[in-house]
Amino acid sequence: MKTYLNQISGIDDAIVSMYMSKRSWTREKEMHIRQVCRQVLHWDGSLIEYRADLAEELEEFSGWLSKLVKWGQRHITMLRFIDLSITVEGLHRAGQDDWDAHAKRFNNRIIRSSTRLAEFSYEMSAWYEDKILPTDLALKEMDIQLPEVIQHEGVNYIKAVNGYIKEGYEANPDVKRGLYMLSIPSNFIFKVDLTEWAHVYKERNIHGGANPEVKECCEGIADQLEAFHSQFNRKLFMDILN
Repeated sequence: MKTYLNQISGIDDAIVSMYMSKRSWTREKEMHIRQVCRQVLHWDGSLIEYRADLAEELEEFSGWLSKLVKWGQRHITMLRFIDLSITVEGLHRAGQDDWDAHAKRFNNRIIRSSTRLAEFSYEMSAWYEDKILPTDLALKEMDIQLPEVIQHEGVNYIKAVNGYIKEGYEANPDVKRGLYMLSIPSNFIFKVDLTEWAHVYKERNIHGGANPEVKECCEGIADQLEAFHSQFNRKLFMDILN
């Protein structure tokens, strides 16, 4: 299972938002903020390496971001301007269901591999690979061959992954997926703002009660966020009031 932080967007908007409430905003200040952000951030929202010719801009940006996370912990609308785009590869389907429980937090911005539109065989996520053995594969290990067709209550059933399907339905994707195991790997992409991510982190981090692979997914995302910006760390996620 792998996690990919594709992009962080909206940091410039979030910084600008700090100057609105007390009417210290000016259009000139906003344009300056956006210009500095363009200079010190890569296209994906990560911070550039230190450059002497941009030392002043990097220091200014760091100051803004530190103030943003300080005030954004309580004034959480500020941090809603920051969007995270994340792809997850190979989380098992049961873990995918757990992650889907937060779809509201993602503003329903999550799309995953469909068990209806895609086919699965005996594959499983890496976390399960050395822990379980499906019956079909166990029988194959023992050199026991299952028949391709069996009769049940006078009706033919055709061999499929993990069982048999009534004749005439063996190619029906809605029927086939009834035999899929929850250990199959699932890929998905989602977007979440920083405020809502903090809630997901609180619920699914290494110290909680989530499935081990779900915890691994959560912590992998947290590692990458901090690698993009040191201020986006686990302490911040726990301190955001959400």
